[in-house]
Amino acid sequence: MARQGAGAMLAAGGLGFPPQNLARVVVWEWLNEHGRWRPYSAAVCHHIENVLKEDARGSVVLGQVDVQLAPYIIDLQSMHQFRQDTGTMRPVRRNFYDPSSAPGKGIVWEWENDNSSWTPYDMDICITIQNAYEKQHPWLDLSSLGFCYLIYFSSMSQMNRQTQRKRRLRRRMDLAYPLTMGSIPKSQSWPVGTSTGTPCSCPQCLLVNSTRAASNAILASQRRKLYPGAIRQSSTFAGAALWPVGTGTVAGGTAKGEGLRVPGAGFAPSPSVPGSAPLPGLNNLNRPGTQRGAALGARATVPPGVPALPVKNLNSTGPVHPALAGMTGILMCAAGLPVCLTRAPKPILHPPPVSKSDIKPVPGINGICRKTKKKHLKKSKTPEDVVRRYIQKVKNPPDEDCTICMERLVTSSGYEGVLSHRGIKPELVGKLGKCGHMYHLLCLLAMYNNGNKDGSLQCPTCKAIYGEKTGTQPPGKMEFHLIPHSLPGYTDSKTIRIVYDIPTGIQGPEHPNPGKRFTARGFPRHCYLPDNEKGRKVLKLLIVAWDRRLIFTVGTSNTTGESDTVVWNEIHHKTEFGSNLTGHGYPDPNYLDNVLAELLAQGVSEATLKD
Repeated sequence: MARQGAGAMLAAGGLGFPPQNLARVVVWEWLNEHGRWRPYSAAVCHHIENVLKEDARGSVVLGQVDVQLAPYIIDLQSMHQFRQDTGTMRPVRRNFYDPSSAPGKGIVWEWENDNSSWTPYDMDICITIQNAYEKQHPWLDLSSLGFCYLIYFSSMSQMNRQTQRKRRLRRRMDLAYPLTMGSIPKSQSWPVGTSTGTPCSCPQCLLVNSTRAASNAILASQRRKLYPGAIRQSSTFAGAALWPVGTGTVAGGTAKGEGLRVPGAGFAPSPSVPGSAPLPGLNNLNRPGTQRGAALGARATVPPGVPALPVKNLNSTGPVHPALAGMTGILMCAAGLPVCLTRAPKPILHPPPVSKSDIKPVPGINGICRKTKKKHLKKSKTPEDVVRRYIQKVKNPPDEDCTICMERLVTSSGYEGVLSHRGIKPELVGKLGKCGHMYHLLCLLAMYNNGNKDGSLQCPTCKAIYGEKTGTQPPGKMEFHLIPHSLPGYTDSKTIRIVYDIPTGIQGPEHPNPGKRFTARGFPRHCYLPDNEKGRKVLKLLIVAWDRRLIFTVGTSNTTGESDTVVWNEIHHKTEFGSNLTGHGYPDPNYLDNVLAELLAQGVSEATLKD
């Protein structure tokens, strides 16, 4: 949204370029799933601009400047951001702002989210807030931008006008966004010649560049065979039109005389058609904010007789990896062929809305909620008592290794001198009652002291559990109820919904870093089971596992790499309600049997339900 004053987005001509010889700040943005343009950081924008100067049809590897963006590549010709591990594509655009606005000064306004981390505002909101701040306004109403929030500068807070909820906000200084001059820098003319910059040698760039070079040669040959009337291009794609000037299908109709950008000549529409549309991809390259939303409905122009090739992102169950589908689209765009890029299918994480009157208790299950608190070992159960409870002494041990200390059982424990307990000599050997595996008693004692100290033992060889195993799950709440919707593959059954909620807190002595704060991302977490006999059995066992603090633990997330956070603890759950794009949904005919096996490995079996 264009606004008046120092923070206003620059007005632009029909091609999306600011006036000649006018300085402006460049901000690159991507379109999220809510239809909002989110800005890249200043450092990332500088990186994109540097690549753009070398090759306006190149690819930008974002991981080279920001490690958190390692999976992402921007294709400058199609103006899409591509995620390599999922194949997801999102539109990107290049916006211009006044140098005296917030991005030109390196000022970033952010709000505190539910995870106690900071999220930057959209760029137009950031500029509006900074304008009001500079004018020393006591407060700011964001309703003119479509948001029901009030900003209070005295308390540096944001308030939702509907819910009255307040959040903190902050103003911080960062790197200023890149500055550019002129209507079109020469290096941005399209098509471009051979890049003169030194090519990047990282694996991602080598893959993209080598594949593009091969596909360019092959597809250019095919194009000449299909369209003999087209003027042949040089190896640098400079000079003449790639497609014959004539008619081209656009947005369901026809548009005559599509123009083409040539090096050093700017954009050259056909003389017979005033105000012709720019080429696909290019019309997004320098899009001003005043044209926001207009590009979303626009379709790429396709020459006559050339089919648009749908490159759909495939889910993980397909024969082709989704990243391959997305890369195909990028490479075909780079080679000059029209491609219809479709967004990756979105997982259906939640069911349709359910009224409170439709939520029912699960048949055969007592209650609808369980809460857990930290459990402590009874003082009467000393480590020595626990070890002696489950072993039988062996007078003549065999001459084999103790798999804990890796010393021979006929010699003393490797923990001799490291650990000493009254009544347990280092040469004593014991045999576990159920499985019969033998260890030094001192080794079993060391293993127990290094664990949860919950009064149970687990054989390190066969994982047999002695006693009632409990975990290190932080305090929280588990809810479960029935909803009147069916899961894929279980159309004749209703659905059991489980809701886990764990707040942030302080790690206890059983956690990796006692006394340090742990985070709890993504809560409440919703999980789903079919409402049939086996599904209800799994729910009963999950309730037992919850009571024993086995569902979650505190550790390092395999997804984000964050440490000291709440993570799943080897009992898989289905968190995707209406699809199975992530592998955590339905249909999955083996899931119930698999989760029963995982619960059994934690010592939670049907026998526990009879006790």
